[in-house]
Amino acid sequence: MKDSNNNNLRHYDAMRSVPKEALKPISGGRLSGMSNISPVWRIKAMTQEFGPVGFGWKYVIVKQWTEAYGDQVKAFVQVDLYVKENDEWSEPIPGTGGSSMVEKERSGIHVNDEAYKMALTDALSVAMKSLGVAADVYFNNDGDSKYNQYTQPVPPIEEALAALDEAKNNDEYQAVWVKYAVWYGQEGSDFYKKAIETVKRISAQ
Repeated sequence: MKDSNNNNLRHYDAMRSVPKEALKPISGGRLSGMSNISPVWRIKAMTQEFGPVGFGWKYVIVKQWTEAYGDQVKAFVQVDLYVKENDEWSEPIPGTGGSSMVEKERSGIHVNDEAYKMALTDALSVAMKSLGVAADVYFNNDGDSKYNQYTQPVPPIEEALAALDEAKNNDEYQAVWVKYAVWYGQEGSDFYKKAIETVKRISAQ
């Protein structure tokens, strides 16, 4: 398939941005301070762009398997993702994901009966990433996490407010807004209120 307008980034640009409400902060463990991207938002983004699942996009589970690492067992899923454009299905877009099935914890052995479901979600996120889904998050993270599905640590609100105080002109203000608004830019927040004050201050100079 080739777009006559050569707009090769049309799907990428449509699905690249993740709204703040689709980012869930992680409060514990080694990923504390980061955020997970809602899998439901990914489905919504794909549905908006291509149509309902099964009609405009679909996936096939190619393989499911487990691997043991000492006292731990990991579950893995491999999928092929397909999207339809101009009544033509794409070539398969592969994705592989994993999740812990059996873990040794302080209280004993924990068995996760949703391991394959979580691995499937992970695999789909990998495949969707190739189309541009949540691309801005991955781009900013620059591949630091194991499966590339977590954002950078949430900056302290004090840091965001201080950055607004330091903005001296509109360009500096815009840079601050782009950096922090995904976390604190919702209407009515302290950051939002201070942003309005900053714009007024800069305009009055």
